[in-house]
Order: sequence, then structure tokens, then C-alpha cells
Amino acid sequence: MKKLNMKTEDKTITNVEQIAQLFPNVVSEGKIDFDLLKQMLSDKIVESDDERYRLDWVGKKASLLKVNTAIDKTLRPCKEESVDFDNTENLYIEGDNFEVLKLLQESYLNKVKMIYIDPPYNTGKDFVYSDNFTKSKTDFEDEIGLRDEDDNKLFKNTDSNGRFHSDWLSMMYERLLVSRDLLKDDGVIFISIDDNEVHNLRKICDEVFGESNFIANICHKARASVSNDKIISSNHNHILLYAKQESILFENRKNFGLAPNLEGFTKEDEKGKYKYTPVDGPGGERKGNPYYTFEGVTSYFRYSEKSMREKFDKGIVVKVGNGLQQKYYLEDAKHRKKTDTTWWDEKLYTSTATTRLKKMMGGDYFTNPKNIDLLKRILTLSVEKNDLVLDFFSGSASTAHAIMDLNNQNKTNIKYICIQLQEEVSETSEAYKAGYKSIPEIGKERIRRAGKKILEDNEALKEPKDLTNLDIGFRVLKIDSSNMKDVYYHPNKLSQGSIPQLKFNIKEDRTDLDLLFQIMLDLGVELSLKISPKVVDGTTIYILENSELVACFEDNISLKVIEAIKELSPLRVMLKDSCFSSDKDKINAVESLSKVCSVSVI
Repeated sequence: MKKLNMKTEDKTITNVEQIAQLFPNVVSEGKIDFDLLKQMLSDKIVESDDERYRLDWVGKKASLLKVNTAIDKTLRPCKEESVDFDNTENLYIEGDNFEVLKLLQESYLNKVKMIYIDPPYNTGKDFVYSDNFTKSKTDFEDEIGLRDEDDNKLFKNTDSNGRFHSDWLSMMYERLLVSRDLLKDDGVIFISIDDNEVHNLRKICDEVFGESNFIANICHKARASVSNDKIISSNHNHILLYAKQESILFENRKNFGLAPNLEGFTKEDEKGKYKYTPVDGPGGERKGNPYYTFEGVTSYFRYSEKSMREKFDKGIVVKVGNGLQQKYYLEDAKHRKKTDTTWWDEKLYTSTATTRLKKMMGGDYFTNPKNIDLLKRILTLSVEKNDLVLDFFSGSASTAHAIMDLNNQNKTNIKYICIQLQEEVSETSEAYKAGYKSIPEIGKERIRRAGKKILEDNEALKEPKDLTNLDIGFRVLKIDSSNMKDVYYHPNKLSQGSIPQLKFNIKEDRTDLDLLFQIMLDLGVELSLKISPKVVDGTTIYILENSELVACFEDNISLKVIEAIKELSPLRVMLKDSCFSSDKDKINAVESLSKVCSVSVI
């Protein structure tokens, strides 16, 4: 039987242990001799830090420390704000996205196929997330001049801030570092950004994901109108695309890309329909294409002379007029997905998205929402079937809306995790006057209405589709302090008089579901698994999907309950330390359960 510590992993300890396995001589009493480590990794004598190619800023080291530091937080379920809580596989999480990402590390390690984020663009008007874990309250107030009674960690990053770029870089750097671990090996991340920080974002992504894993900088036309606020009016945004491991993504490239262009195949021979494509080498001499004469045509070709001869003999390359062309068959085109870096469709404009959202919500409640057609293109490019998508700057929940639309269209079951800070809206805004007090309230209502509209549109069809398996629900989870009292974490500070309180180490306002979800996080269990309560001998037990976990939080449980748990053949069992009326009963119960599964207590 083991006792859960109910905290996220201290990555500093883990990292030190891994380095110690490689270089035991550089670690002493749990501390790394960094000068010695540098020497171990160098083939020259290391005397001092050499200049090298990298991006540095004030606060970068603090961000790395923050990534490795454990937090005492949890995610509390909110059934009343959820839709189809018991059956949905989608998650909508409210809270600081950095803290949430750290909490998800165990449950979603290497499980996310695609991340899409639309972070603050650092225009001097957006809010930037900051953190004061290394500063006193007074120091933090002096630095940014803003703090509320709840120690709100939002501040407006204006261009008058002496650390205007550094604060934004730190905010992005630490979140990208943590989120990378959640990606599958063939996973990808898309990041929307504009010209203000695209150059810096590219540099930190090169560091986090590796330069070799850069795939593309997609140029997306965001608006058609011309503004007068700049010398040259900008009508585009960028979407940076990185792979977690480009080599693996390249191996699976047949599953990555947009639908092929099947137009223009008007010619036909015994092999089927085809169209002509060039054999000239793009870029000519500049690109190193071979130059020679073939069948009377002298040019820079895209193939070697040997390859050209083979294709000509097979009838793939043919003489057309005074030149040469090759046949591109329709059947081959069907199996080749196409992708380019310029997305210039009018239907992808931000103004189109604003109009749609305003119509759906009944008012102008959110500025510059992402276009769901743009997101559906990104989704079509990168995910399929039952993949999991993460958006940790959820905003108006465009990603969730796009996924539901795409699932309805393609009969897929793509799942999402959307994370949004509990950011309040201005009291003068239309959203506030309509009853929305925060961005998450707008996002959740948008998802509810989008799901409802899908159902209504389907019912209006002459032949409605079977939408039984379409998931338009979502579980709402909210970040909060740990369910355990502080005394639980500091046994060295206990006095003898406080020892009896250990029996009540769970905070009084926390429910069984609160405890269950913190345990799921601690054990690395996915938070979307179905939960089935069952009453045995007057006691409620909670059974997770596939008997992944069985938990009980009641007092004085009987041996009948223990036997019922054993019959479920669970992988793990979680019990409250005070479940038993005596130590003897606890020892007997744990011994009995340990024969069939792993047993832990809180």
C-alpha cells in the first residue's frame, strides 16, 4: 500500500536523477556541479561561457525553474456547468493555462495529436500572464503596478514596459516547454501570431521543438480591408507549424495534408484519366537541376537523364509539340494530399468569424474570434478519427466549435481539451450587459449553442443523420488549491496536539468527485474516462471506465464492500485513510485487495 503525495511531479528531482545516471560524477548530495557537467560534454577545456547562437532575455532562467517546480493545485469538476458530463470525452478547463498544463502532465503525456493556440500577439494592448513565485507580494506590486485581492496574475503588457518583449517571451516559453511533453511523437503544434512577435516566437520554438522540426510558416489572409494606421497595411497573420519529431511525421505524411486537387484530369489512356505536368526543373541552374538534351529538347530537367529515359520508355514522359510533358494520373493524385503555405481564401477572414459568432450568440460579445473554417482546415490537415486536440488559449472556444462541426461532417470522434483563464470581461462591454461575467462563460455558452444548432440543422433535413455517437458535450473542470489541508504536506511542522487532525486531512468543502479527479491526476488517468457510481451495502464506490480505478471515500466500510471491489478486478483501488473503523480492518482489507490490484490511500 502506498500513500499518494497529491502533488505534481518535482521535475528538478527527476532531471537530476536522469543526469546522475549518465554522469554520476557530476552529482553530489542531489546537487549538480554545472562546471563539471559542461566539461563532461565538451572535448575542450571549459574555462567560461562562450558566446553562442541563441535567444536570451531577462527572465528566461526563471521560466526554466518555474517549469520544473511542483505545484499544489487540483482540477475540480463542475457538473452543473457541463453538458453530458457522464458520457462526454471533451474537457473545458478554467484556470491559468500554465498551471493546468502542469497538472495534465501525467494524464496526457504523449497523448495529444495536435495543439492549436492563438496566444496574445503582444501588440501593447493584450494581457500577458505573469508569475510571482520568486517575488514577494510587495516586489510584484512595485514591478507591474497591478494586483487584486485574489493575487490576480494578469497584467497589461504595454510597450512602455521595460521588459515588453521579455515578459511575453517568458510567458510563451514556459507554456511551450510544458505542452511539448503532451504531444505524441507524430504530433504537431500550430501557433497563430502576427508580425509583432513572429520572429521571436520562431526562435523560441526552434529551441523548444528543435530547428529541424520546423515545418512551415503558413501565411493566412485575415482581412480584406486596408487600414491607414501603417505605411503598408498588413492584411495577413502567420501560423507557425512545428512537429514534435519531423522524421516520424514525414514517415506518416500520407496522413498529413489537405484533400488533393482532382481537377483538370481530362485526358485518358488505357491506364486511366490523366493530365500533363512539367518535366522542367523548377529554379533551373540556380537550384542545381541537370542540364542536357533529351529527345531533341535541351533544358534544365527535374530528373536525371537515366530517370527521364526510364519514364519515356514507360510512356510516362511523352513528346507534346516541341516539348516534353509527363502524365499525372488521377488515381495517383487521389492518394497525394496537398498543402501549401499561403491560405488566401475569403471564407477564412476574421470578419467572417466575427459575424458568425455575433449571429450565434445574439450580440457582439467577443473581439476577433478565430474563424472555424480556418480551424477546420488545420484539423483536416493534421488529425483524424479519434485523435485528441489541445487548445490552451481557448478564447471564444472556436476550436471546440470547429471540432464538433468536423465530427458531424466526417463521422469522426476527434476529442478536445480547451483551457481558458478565468478572465473577467469589462463591465462596460456588451457581453457583461448580456450577463456574461468572464471569457469562459462566453466560451461555454458558445459550445452549447453550437452543439444545439448541429442537432437542429440535422432535424431539419429530409433524411436526418444518426447523431447518436456525436459528442457535443464537455466536462467543465476548474483549477483550485489542493483538496488536502496544508498540514498534510508539512509533517515536520506538526505538533503533538495537531496529530489527531490528520484524520481529517481533506478540506471540508470538497466532494467525492473533487477527490476522485485529483486522484486521477495523481495517478495519470485520463480525465475523460466515464465514471460509474455504484452503491454496495449502503456505501458508494466510484468505478472508472474499464475498471481503470475504483475509489471509495466513505467511513466504516464493510468487508462486503471490499469483496464487491475485488469482483470488479480493477487495476487500482483508492481508499480514504479513515474508511475503516479500526487498524485491524484496514490491514485485512488492504491485504485482501492487494492480491488482485494496486491499493493506495489518501
